[in-house]
Amino acid sequence: MKYAALGSTGTQVSRLCLGTMSFGSMADWMISEADSFAIVKKALEAGINFFDTADAYSRGQSEQILGRALKEHAARRDEIVVATKCYVPMAAGPNRAGLSRKHIMHAIDDSLQRLGMDYIDLYQIHRFDYHTPIDETIEALNDVVKAGKALYVGASSMLSYQFAKYLLRADAKHCARFVTMQNQYSLLYREEEREMNPLCREEGVGLIPWGPLAGGRLAGNREAGTVRSKAPMYATRFNRPEDEGVIAALNSVAKARGVSPVEVALAWLLAKPGVTAPIIGATRLAQLEAPIAAVDVTLSSEEISILEAAYVSQPPVGNMPSPNDPPIAAPKR
Repeated sequence: MKYAALGSTGTQVSRLCLGTMSFGSMADWMISEADSFAIVKKALEAGINFFDTADAYSRGQSEQILGRALKEHAARRDEIVVATKCYVPMAAGPNRAGLSRKHIMHAIDDSLQRLGMDYIDLYQIHRFDYHTPIDETIEALNDVVKAGKALYVGASSMLSYQFAKYLLRADAKHCARFVTMQNQYSLLYREEEREMNPLCREEGVGLIPWGPLAGGRLAGNREAGTVRSKAPMYATRFNRPEDEGVIAALNSVAKARGVSPVEVALAWLLAKPGVTAPIIGATRLAQLEAPIAAVDVTLSSEEISILEAAYVSQPPVGNMPSPNDPPIAAPKR
């Protein structure tokens, strides 16, 4: 395994981050605790020390399972880097969602309890909150860091101007600065190259992209898809006629190299400026093999040109709420 700095910090993370959205029981594509434990074990054995979850994943089950798995496999707390997120409703009722000071203070304590940890390495805001003043969120996150409950703060899936506002206000108020951006980025979705990626590079913010295999569409099994492709953010995505050209180019480069499409797709992403660690998910042990191998794959400039030439621009998406969205809906009891 290779390692890189987490954004502009001194903390070192593996070039792959294991995402744990599949840990839990709230959807038929999720996996059991025993299978989750096995995947964490294989990741640790491969040298992966970076793990990403969220309070909203299976309403807290993912955090619980990840915490138990790391303990079960005796992961050294001073070596691993654990990231989680807040924003999405965890229950019905007021103040159970968003980025208000009240919700953040409750959410961080709840995540720590579920993970069974004294601190979280990277605490991320899951989305932009249109209903809470930016300064309130910035100050609450800063207090979380000052209290030792989190070491760093990060953000995920928003428009570049929104993230720029968070960065600006954090600097102006001398508050904890965002060190990472978890955005959607892959060969099939490159709109982040317009503004978000350049912003992050200029500001020293590390990219930890989600969906690097486009929900399995870049895994070489287009017709059947994958279990992960059933997740809501992927179910209706990457079905454009234009996407076929990218997949054909990917398969062509992979075949010529004698490696899997997964290795090529991740090698391309790992070579992009500013990318710290793509977030990979797995529902079977075998799905970790190609991503781990991809860390040692270096593409030529010609291969990169072939992969990128087929892409056709599309409207920006990525689970970004609209400014006209109603207040965050709470889950049913």
